[in-house]
Order: sequence, then C-alpha cells, then structure tokens
Amino acid sequence: MRTIGRHWKMVFLFAASLASSIAGADTLRCGSNLINTGDRTFEVERKCGQPVQRDLVGYTLGPNQRREMMREEWVYGPDNGVFNILTFEGNRLVRIETSRAN
Repeated sequence: MRTIGRHWKMVFLFAASLASSIAGADTLRCGSNLINTGDRTFEVERKCGQPVQRDLVGYTLGPNQRREMMREEWVYGPDNGVFNILTFEGNRLVRIETSRAN
C-alpha cells in the first residue's frame, strides 16, 4: 500500500509543477510589475514602457472573411539575451513568447 500512496504523491507533484509552468507562460515580469494575457495595451505600456519594435501583423477574420480585430506584435529586449514578443488582438494581450537573441 505504501508504494501506491507514494506513486500518487509523485503523480500529483508532477502535475502541479506542470500546471505552474504552463500558467507562467501567460505572465511576464517588467521590472517590479507583472503583465498577464488579457491586459490592455495601455496597461502593458504603463508597466513595461515603450517596446523597441511595434508591428501591425494583420487582422483576425470573422464570418465571411471580414476583418474584425487588429493583430499587433510588440517586442521588448533583448534582456539577458532574450526578446519578449507580445501579441495583441483588439488591444488585448493574447500571447507572450520568448525568443533568444542571435
């Protein structure tokens, strides 16, 4: 019985660590501030400052291929050799990516 209990404990700890790493992908630290997916562009700019690059990359498409929301990418960095790429749709942060600087 002890090995079964220990097995479930290991499974639980693995699942908890996996969940915390997935949750961390939707958060970025800017100095002492945190930004999260769902934040508005003005909130991100207030917390992180001006990006080094800002690009309009397209629009989301609705029914009948109609343009609906502007899609924009903001780039911050490099910070310790890493760029942070933030994707906004309709002025809401929808994705946070990191990329190594070459």
